[in-house]
Amino acid sequence: MGKIIFYEDRSFQGRSYETSNDCSELTSYLSKCNSCRVESGLFVVYEKPNFMGQQTLVRRGEYPDNQRLMGTSVSDCIRSSRTVPMAYGSAWKLRLYERPDFGGQMVERSDDCPSVYDTYKLREAYSCAVADGAWVFYDLPNYRGHQYLLERGEYRQHADWGAASPGVGSFRRITEF
Repeated sequence: MGKIIFYEDRSFQGRSYETSNDCSELTSYLSKCNSCRVESGLFVVYEKPNFMGQQTLVRRGEYPDNQRLMGTSVSDCIRSSRTVPMAYGSAWKLRLYERPDFGGQMVERSDDCPSVYDTYKLREAYSCAVADGAWVFYDLPNYRGHQYLLERGEYRQHADWGAASPGVGSFRRITEF
């Protein structure tokens, strides 16, 4: 079980809200959120309520400025968060497809991929099936850009994992908490 603390102001100042659970609307507890501290566990923080918008995976550590954390100019950009279960084991497997509904070229992977294009010559991935483990997709190569958490299950189109476009530049396994 993880624990995260949200603060209204930068550098852990102002009112705070502590939780170990999913939170679909942080403004129920704080008027804004400009910094956070992860005491334990792994969380995904979102720029919009109800687990929508840009996602960022946060591990144990201090995040004194959400603008830098989320890479946006919105000053109080964390609006919701959810815990990432810690029971994934040691197996990872995913299938990535170049078309929606698992169509077109398929590639299967059980380890990290720093560049989807260089490895598979795919510029876009419209659907994905995660058989084992949890993964983070990035819209740019070398684990940069927007992040998307994918857990066990089927994602028939890129919007199912929260992406606005089908560009997947790289992905990696979640291997430690």
